[in-house]
Amino acid sequence: MKRIFSLAVAALFCAMGIFAADRAHTLKVYNWADYIDMDNVLNTFPEWYKAQTGEDVEVIYQTFDINESMLTQIEVGKEDYDVVCPSEYIIERMLKLNLLQKIQKELVPDSVYYFDNVAPFAAEKFQQIAPEGMIAADYTVGYMGGTTGWMYNPKALEENGVDASLLKSWSALTNPIFKNHIYMKDAFRDVYSVLVLYAYQEELKAGKVTKEELMQDITDERIARVENLLKEAKDNIAGWEVDFGKEEMTKGKMWLNLSWSGDAQWAIDEAAEMGVELKYIVPEEGSNVWFDGWVIPIYAKNPKAATFFIDYMCKPENAIHNMEEIGYVSVIATPEIFEWANDEEAWPETVDASYFFGDIAKEAHLNPVQYPDLSVINKCALMHDAGDQTESLIAMWNRVKGDNLSTGVMIFLILVVLCAIAYGIYMVSKNNRQKYSKRRR
Repeated sequence: MKRIFSLAVAALFCAMGIFAADRAHTLKVYNWADYIDMDNVLNTFPEWYKAQTGEDVEVIYQTFDINESMLTQIEVGKEDYDVVCPSEYIIERMLKLNLLQKIQKELVPDSVYYFDNVAPFAAEKFQQIAPEGMIAADYTVGYMGGTTGWMYNPKALEENGVDASLLKSWSALTNPIFKNHIYMKDAFRDVYSVLVLYAYQEELKAGKVTKEELMQDITDERIARVENLLKEAKDNIAGWEVDFGKEEMTKGKMWLNLSWSGDAQWAIDEAAEMGVELKYIVPEEGSNVWFDGWVIPIYAKNPKAATFFIDYMCKPENAIHNMEEIGYVSVIATPEIFEWANDEEAWPETVDASYFFGDIAKEAHLNPVQYPDLSVINKCALMHDAGDQTESLIAMWNRVKGDNLSTGVMIFLILVVLCAIAYGIYMVSKNNRQKYSKRRR
């Protein structure tokens, strides 16, 4: 028996050793769904990694759909993902909570060192989320970015006598002409960040507050203003969506969708193949400019492979593959990217994208959905972690969505509740009668 026990223990330790060795050659990636070119980028990484390090690596790829659920996996569950792709405000929170490791850039040889390909514009934005005294680039490298605006169906508007110029303002949200014709993004932070700029237009024009202050200083009064706007818009909102809105728009089933620019570009391309025209616009009051970036969580088991993976994402040809696949804009700003994107035949009108590519792009023929003009960017600000006000924002969002039920749905729910109450009264009465009857017998 002792011998059997000893053999079992030895086998267990052997198995543990094998697992540890496997984990040392495994890269666990946690990313948004539909957010990478699987064939040309993700699946080619192991071969590239072996060529640089002489080591094998197996990629385990998993996806999430909400920043907060991803954060819970790491903060509470202590999941050992090696590389993750959160949004900027979550990266800000992870930095504050010391949930990130430094990226070991010194491990990457100069011959394949691509970290410096990130646009200075993106690097500067990421530095805005770093706590005082911390260098953001030590912990995070940008991946994709964009804006938030209106994706719309110009034909549907025209057929219903609606002027598309109304979409130059966020006031379209509350305009009764759009009753039941808007899909709202079910993302309270993004919606709050664009509507707070609209709600405080007068104060912004008067110089009483800045865009950056509105984004960073989330107060009860500001939350209340946005809540009032959303409640005023409730009859216009046909549904709350995280991902299905863009697909519904490609089918011509909705007039407007408050959308991220990358989703809009994907939908524009898909819709064109089905003969449906879609467009995208950032309202004149301004919007949020947002970014997602790669980080290495504190519980990662293979930070070396994670570092090489992040570097690999910064390779120009990989950035192009990813942009072609998902429609979002990479933060990589090399001459190769500019040459690929600059197309006078496709984009006869020019934009000033010097903020991204430098002086070479002052009058560039670029897709304005992906590379907005400098005048648009100047009206945008970066979203930040809500900190202690997160719960207040969530409570506001729940109130708005709860109040957004249609009259028919409300009547149905009331009838269900009344029936349940009536049934409960009936059952109590029935039981009381039975008890009285038993006592008499």
